[in-house]
Amino acid sequence: NAAPAAAVAMRLAALLAALRPVLPLVLGLSLGCSLSLLRASWSQGGAEELCLGAAGRAELPGEAQPEAAEAGPARGHEDFRPRIVPYYRDPNKPYKKVLRTRYIQTELGFHERLFVAVLTSKATLNTLAVAVNKTIAHHFSRLLYFTGLRSAKVPHGMVLVAHGDERPIWLMYETMYYIHQHFGSDYDWFYIMQDDTYTQAEQVKALVTHLSINQDVYLGRAEEFIGGDEQARYCHGGFGYLLSRSLLLKLHPHLDSCRNEILSVRPDEWLGRCIIDFLGIACVSQLQGQHYHTYELAKNADPEKEEEEEFQAAIAVHPVSDVTLMYRLHKHFSRIQLERAYQEIQELQMQIRNLTSLTPAGEASLTWPVGINSPFLPKSRFEVISWDYFTEQHLFSCLDGSPKCELSGASKADVSDIIESALEQLNSRYQPLLRFSKRQLLNGYRRFDPTRGMEYTLDLLLEAVTQKGHSHVLVKRVSLVRPLSKVEIIPMPYVTEATRVQLVLPLTVQDLDFVSNFLDMYAMNTLDTHDNALLTLLFIYHPYDAQRVSQVDVFAGVKAMVGELEKRYAEVKIPWISVKTEVPSQVKLMDIVSKKHPVDTLFFLASVWTEINMEFLNRCRMNTISNWQVFFPVHFQEFNPALVYRGEQTASSSTDFLRDGHFDRHSFAEACFYNSDYMTARTKLAADILDRDEVLESMEVFDVFLHYSGLHLFRAVEPGLVQKYALRSCNPRLSEELYHRCVLSNLEGLASRSHLAMALFEQEQANST
Repeated sequence: NAAPAAAVAMRLAALLAALRPVLPLVLGLSLGCSLSLLRASWSQGGAEELCLGAAGRAELPGEAQPEAAEAGPARGHEDFRPRIVPYYRDPNKPYKKVLRTRYIQTELGFHERLFVAVLTSKATLNTLAVAVNKTIAHHFSRLLYFTGLRSAKVPHGMVLVAHGDERPIWLMYETMYYIHQHFGSDYDWFYIMQDDTYTQAEQVKALVTHLSINQDVYLGRAEEFIGGDEQARYCHGGFGYLLSRSLLLKLHPHLDSCRNEILSVRPDEWLGRCIIDFLGIACVSQLQGQHYHTYELAKNADPEKEEEEEFQAAIAVHPVSDVTLMYRLHKHFSRIQLERAYQEIQELQMQIRNLTSLTPAGEASLTWPVGINSPFLPKSRFEVISWDYFTEQHLFSCLDGSPKCELSGASKADVSDIIESALEQLNSRYQPLLRFSKRQLLNGYRRFDPTRGMEYTLDLLLEAVTQKGHSHVLVKRVSLVRPLSKVEIIPMPYVTEATRVQLVLPLTVQDLDFVSNFLDMYAMNTLDTHDNALLTLLFIYHPYDAQRVSQVDVFAGVKAMVGELEKRYAEVKIPWISVKTEVPSQVKLMDIVSKKHPVDTLFFLASVWTEINMEFLNRCRMNTISNWQVFFPVHFQEFNPALVYRGEQTASSSTDFLRDGHFDRHSFAEACFYNSDYMTARTKLAADILDRDEVLESMEVFDVFLHYSGLHLFRAVEPGLVQKYALRSCNPRLSEELYHRCVLSNLEGLASRSHLAMALFEQEQANST
């Protein structure tokens, strides 16, 4: 027995010797886990006691707890916490499809930031109110003008609300009631101002971003009531004032009582007394470390000569007696903001230079210009961004593909502006030693880099003049960048998915092979899903086929398919319209369809290769806004499978389809627009062409909206609109431009350059053998 015991002891000794290096680690981990578990039990016990005390309204000995402390903070934060708006369905009502707005902001209960109300009058609506609109309207997403009586003509671009009574107190009461009723649940802040006040819009926007929205805020220039309590102050209406949403919600139930019980001559005093009496909140000029700076302008004051610090820092200036003074104030403060912006840019660039030396790459990583993204680095030769060559008169990269075209319009203004900027920068750097003047632009190059902006390289022939008057002609190359500015969200009218879409499908004899697939996709994606979309077919007969329609109808098969669909879906009717023409102009066809539908119809002009799906139809509804925007999607065109796969099995994965096609930017066949917008643009076109119908053959619907409407033309790639490969038939009787577009679409839709190169290589190999 001694031998086995000795063997066991030797094994234990060997095991301890092997574990000795890791023994401290094991002990440390064990001790750490034990302490963490012990600490967790203590923390949980303390938390339970604290929660129990709060639930039971327990108080520490000798500590007073306010009555509203229990629900105040929690309830205040609850109102501004993102939440999902629940959907409730009444079980007693029949089920109806839920139409989601697809706005995350709405579903989470978010609010817009700032609403601005301007109090005006019939006498100053066309003068001071217009000046206010031109100086600050483009800074705010929502700006409304309130007046008692309106003039016969409302200035363009202004949303006016007339209450029908010029009494100041009544106007203020109706304005506050209107704001609460229409915008109380949509905005966090409400800024009230008069039309004789100049306001720095950016300063107001910056002010509300630094204030907490869970407090009752009444912020402005605090004034004492005449003969009243010194502690009770109201906000002077001439300098504007800011109200929080929570204060507006609490004030609304007391507006009627204030109107009947409070007597005052001034509307701002009446509102201040109403807020103080019923809510106990007085006006303040500073809150949460933010100051509401104002400046009272003297008579015959010159903004250029006002040098006081109060004036330079003022958010609101009052009173503004005339329109000219309003514009002069705007010019002065705009220049101050511009100088501040340049100063901030220089300070940031200096900080970037100082910090770059501390990075691993050192000063070599410093880009030019400082603070702007570095140029895009292509990963292959297909990603290289080409430079466009230009002179002061001509551009050598034209949209129509021609090698040379005249420099005009926005391109000419861009070139002139960049040359002036180059001279300004040269003179600011070398003056007073040298002064430069332009003789000629020798060479100009520009390209758009999506990572940084527009880049320019200029070869300038300059005349340099010294301080002594000596001149010398030299050539200097300069590089400039027009960087991408701050991305902004453009406010758009609110639309939903409840709108009915009217599909319009023009058909010719060449399209008969593809109609069956179109109708199958339409039935599967719209009729089976009960989507709110209807279809109208447009049969385009050639004059020869139209004469023989009683004997042989070329569209008889299509009409039979439509009849089968109407039998399968009893509630669906698919009407068709027959047209006889040799030149199927898109505009002429839409003229016929437009007259047969109401003005509020949302058209989707489709092609026979289009595969209809609910995803795109919803985007058609969302991107098309009546009297505001039309949508021209760029569909995805699949390549010719014979060239792409060359006998191999076609890829079936939907995630790889973007590698097997391209977005066809030459096609404008698909379009989403409202009938009313089309009729308005078509009326302007008719007045311009004066019954010259042959002009319509050279135009598409896109050209009508582009040249004869003031609407936004939204042209964007649409991955949900996919078309199988098909060789389009290009009608030579259309205009040269339309025919050229069709040919280019067919050529670029064959295959990618790599696929074409491989096909040519295989063909050469086959020919050589």
